[in-house]
Amino acid sequence: MEALRQDDPRRIGPYTALARFRETASAVQYVAHDAATGRDGGTTGRPVLLTVARPELAALPAFRRRFQAEARTADRLAGGWVQPHLDTPADDADDGLLWTAGPYVPALTLSEAIEVMGPLPERAVRILGAGIAETLSRVHATGAVLQGLAPRTVLLAEDGPRLTAFGPLAAAAAADARPGGQLSVRLAYLTPEQVEGEEPGPASDLFVLGLLLAYAATGTTPLADGPAAEGAERIARTNPELGAVPAKLRELIARCLAKAPADRPTAGTVAAELALEGAAGLAKGGWLPERLATAVMEQGVWVRELAEAGHPVDAPVSGPTEGAVGEPAAGPVDGPVDAAPADEPTDAPAVAPSGPSAGAPVGAVALEPATTTSPAPAGDTRTTQLGDIGRHVPTTDRRTTQLSVPRELTGPPAGPSAGPSAVLPAVFPPAAPMPPRPLPAPVTPAPSPASPTLDRRGLFIGLAAGAAGLVVGGGGVLAFGSGDGGTTDDPKPAPSHSGAAVAGLPPQPRWVYRHPAAEPPPLTATPWNDRLLVVTSEQKAAGIDLRTGRRVWESADAAKGRAALPAGKDLCFVAGPTEFLWLSPKDGKVVHRAGYADQFTGTPGLAVSHIVGTFGPVVWFTGSHKVTVKAPPPKKGKKRGKDTQVVRSYLFAYDVLRRKELWRTPVPTGRGPAAPVYRLIATGQDDFVVRQSPASLTPGDVQAAKGKAVFRGFDQKTGKQLWSRSFGAVAPDAAALGDDRDVLYAAVGDDLQAFELPAGKPKWTLNGTTGTPYGTPVATGTLLHTTNRNQEVGAVERETGRLRWRRSTEAAPGTAAPAVTLSTTGRTLLAADASQVTAFTAQDGRRLWKFQDIGSQDPKGPAVTAPYRVLASGTTAVIQRERIFYAFPVA
Repeated sequence: MEALRQDDPRRIGPYTALARFRETASAVQYVAHDAATGRDGGTTGRPVLLTVARPELAALPAFRRRFQAEARTADRLAGGWVQPHLDTPADDADDGLLWTAGPYVPALTLSEAIEVMGPLPERAVRILGAGIAETLSRVHATGAVLQGLAPRTVLLAEDGPRLTAFGPLAAAAAADARPGGQLSVRLAYLTPEQVEGEEPGPASDLFVLGLLLAYAATGTTPLADGPAAEGAERIARTNPELGAVPAKLRELIARCLAKAPADRPTAGTVAAELALEGAAGLAKGGWLPERLATAVMEQGVWVRELAEAGHPVDAPVSGPTEGAVGEPAAGPVDGPVDAAPADEPTDAPAVAPSGPSAGAPVGAVALEPATTTSPAPAGDTRTTQLGDIGRHVPTTDRRTTQLSVPRELTGPPAGPSAGPSAVLPAVFPPAAPMPPRPLPAPVTPAPSPASPTLDRRGLFIGLAAGAAGLVVGGGGVLAFGSGDGGTTDDPKPAPSHSGAAVAGLPPQPRWVYRHPAAEPPPLTATPWNDRLLVVTSEQKAAGIDLRTGRRVWESADAAKGRAALPAGKDLCFVAGPTEFLWLSPKDGKVVHRAGYADQFTGTPGLAVSHIVGTFGPVVWFTGSHKVTVKAPPPKKGKKRGKDTQVVRSYLFAYDVLRRKELWRTPVPTGRGPAAPVYRLIATGQDDFVVRQSPASLTPGDVQAAKGKAVFRGFDQKTGKQLWSRSFGAVAPDAAALGDDRDVLYAAVGDDLQAFELPAGKPKWTLNGTTGTPYGTPVATGTLLHTTNRNQEVGAVERETGRLRWRRSTEAAPGTAAPAVTLSTTGRTLLAADASQVTAFTAQDGRRLWKFQDIGSQDPKGPAVTAPYRVLASGTTAVIQRERIFYAFPVA
């Protein structure tokens, strides 16, 4: 961190810049605070981190589109180890600045951490790698490639790692404006397949992850030693030397660094092998060595004090800094090794150290105003960094894997090629961040008007033969055109040459249905007889053909429907707000209708509260109506009292085939007052079990239950309540499921317990992890499939509770356990949470694939944050996220 320079902006949108924080090839980061919110006391002194694009690059339309696309990718990935953005410029902003704002998190970059203490302990490397791999797994679930990994883009925070780059711009080794309005971006790494002229795929991220893990574990980068001109050959042909890597990590890192992409593990596999309980689970209780934890803490203190002071730093201020905190006073970690040639400008250092301050914390560097006469910092001979990135293109670091492409290769050719030795322009397809589509299609970029189209393999051969230093880490040069079309506008991912054998990618969906934006969002979605998906909204119901995904009919009569059930083979039953409807599956027309006032005698004004569940053609639901209770006759000489209205509630059973009420049973009225909301827990041979939703419990119910859930059993034929009781210490909102064997499975604290129904005798207990309670399980055959808040799913034997298998979904830790659904055959288990859907084989837990829909097709559209939902129908799993439905084939 350093004081603001004379040409640095002081106001950026609603924020006040306080000090320079870090510099990259394409942007400058500032510590800032929101002056507007500070005035009303909302967030006074709370630091914000602004990433502001360099003005000369922000002037390029191609850069602006790419910058905004990577910001949208970060927003769509927000959660877990990705920090959400707080703000971006308004569309009508006239200051010309291009920026994003995010919360400040005290952290060191990986390169800074290595400089502070050298190699990380094995446990820290595991947590670091698992956290990165978990995020990569989310990216790769869409078929996209991150291309944002580098020691500078990975942060080590108190609670775990963070990723800060989501495309080639943020992780670039260099970015230049070329004549004609083109943008040239030099990537931070090359992989073997890129050296061979192939485009990067998901496996390319794993190769870079292997380099990062080896660097974190040893303090040095594999394949870095040797002449610069042979860098490409080492990447493509030489086996890495991993002798210094801890033995328990060596084999996994070696697999990541395999030359063939197909031989590398998936991100999910890496995450599971490094930390089966997930990065967050392994990091509990702290993960950073004491020296790093102290440096992170001190950095946070200084930044908070700076933000609380609320004014820019324009004079020397001492204290530890980001980009400097935790670094030796000798200078920043990212300086170039070799001095720049006399005809090239030297890099302006991001930190201008003047020696450690007296009494400053360990690792502190004096923070000084920047000057143009500061000497170039000493080089870092141990990292994969390209050198300190200041206002100019960094000079070559020839002693690491960052072997820079000669500067002249980034510009357009002076004229037509004169032969094999001529310098050729490098025109690559854009390295794609997370695309706006979950199902990317290969896109072939149009060649730049200023550059001839080249064969990629020929281009790399030309570079290797004609250049002293092929970029092995500063690898490809991406040329982004100045026009409005093609690859520069929120580009789609480049195709992977790994083929269909790449593990972890979801199968091609049979169809995709998008609920019209002009209609209200869906209320319910239910498969009907493996033929239709019936979707209801406030405005209408619609029938979607399960074979094609086409909307075949719509019905305004069925608006606000709360259930869509088969009524035999020829009718679809829908429960509306005031009536039951039977619709034709062919055209959605109403065949029968039954108003509640006419169908259910003795209950005028009946309000149906909730569909409890179904069993065959029978639907159970609760309803209530108001009854006037007359005042008793007055005593002699007294006035007659007032009549009162009370709510009476019932549990109904209704046969949708015969369109006939089977029975009704009075039940206690819930909160409101209104009919209680019951959840179906189990259906036995002759009875069924329900539990009342906590939100509909009256204060008296809560007090009587003494903090425990109350379950009720009813006779299926008569509706008579058979029993009412609590089981163990099962809480009112704890996950619970019963089966047809008269067993209740319920979460009790952090454990999962089985109880006999209705006696309540415990059968077995499956111990869990502290702070990660179980979610609602599903049963099939002899197995019970479990889920917990640590984003793990598994299978236990229903009879004994013996664990058969357990797997992590590698999703970011959340506040709820994934919802698990079995395919109709029971062979595939699908786990859905707020960030992804993961498919496993139900029998042995083998991970099959992951899917993630990252939001709106519109580049300016909002990120979708709704959780996923899975609907099983025949050999199809319909995955819903808000308005979009995907039909995937499943076993």
